[in-house]
Amino acid sequence: MSETETGRPWTDPACPVARTVDLLGDKWSLLIVRDAFDGVTRFGQFQRNLGVAKNILADRLRNLVAIGVLRAEPASDGSRFHEYTLTEDGADLFDLVVSLRQWGRRHAFGPGESHSELVDSVTGEPIPELTYTTPDGRPVAADRTRVRKI
Repeated sequence: MSETETGRPWTDPACPVARTVDLLGDKWSLLIVRDAFDGVTRFGQFQRNLGVAKNILADRLRNLVAIGVLRAEPASDGSRFHEYTLTEDGADLFDLVVSLRQWGRRHAFGPGESHSELVDSVTGEPIPELTYTTPDGRPVAADRTRVRKI
């Protein structure tokens, strides 16, 4: 694929981070995905939660459907509206959303400042920090990794 689904060229065609940012790297798209994980499905719900202009929301929803992150389906109540649900590719963004949440909790709030919390839906217990390990069980750390250009 030499360009994005929108016809724009890739910022850095060989970099997975750059391609991901090219596809969904604006705040509205990420917040729509966050809300979709929280069960929001309707245009009006997204608009109320985010306070985003309707034209911007419509554009971002259209893009997220076009790139396969969301699917638009007729509303389950039979109304003329659509419901937007995460696809398998969209659900695969969960680690990204959790990572953003954890970084924000550590760096975007002052001491004692209240914030939302991700909890287990069965136990109500807070979700522990997301961590990655190497195949032999060592923690993955920036100072012990490198990018191999292929």
